[in-house]
Amino acid sequence: MSRIFTGLLSAVLALLLLLPSPAFAASSAATRANDDLKVSGNDFSGRNLQEAEFAEARLSGANFSKTKLEGVVFNASNLSKANFEEANLSYGFAYLTSFIEADFRNAILLESTFLQCSLRDADITGADFSGSIIDKEQVIALCEVADGVNPVTGVSTRESLECR
Repeated sequence: MSRIFTGLLSAVLALLLLLPSPAFAASSAATRANDDLKVSGNDFSGRNLQEAEFAEARLSGANFSKTKLEGVVFNASNLSKANFEEANLSYGFAYLTSFIEADFRNAILLESTFLQCSLRDADITGADFSGSIIDKEQVIALCEVADGVNPVTGVSTRESLECR
């Protein structure tokens, strides 16, 4: 019985050794985001940070105005009081991130995802959230203050949030 078990165990180990091992490398987006964080200050305005990844970033009060942030990832980050005015965050993903008192005036956030994020007291005047996924309680709070029309897409903030 032990010979069968030993043989079976040897066969499984041999098979595991033949399987390709996973590659462990940072993506170019993660590398670019880390390099960008090393610049002095928190002024990212007007830059192209498409597909950048920010994990546990402390960027309270950072300036992302007029920045290209399509496909950006914010994971467990602090972006309270950050300025995203006229930025494009379409197709982005944010998880466990604070956007408390952030400025999203006239921002474009098409098909973005905000899960377990706080958008409390954010200025969303003229922001377009069309197709975005946002926690229900956040949508309810945002609908209470939603106003304006995005100057680029022509969509009202209330319409983009599907406010009732």
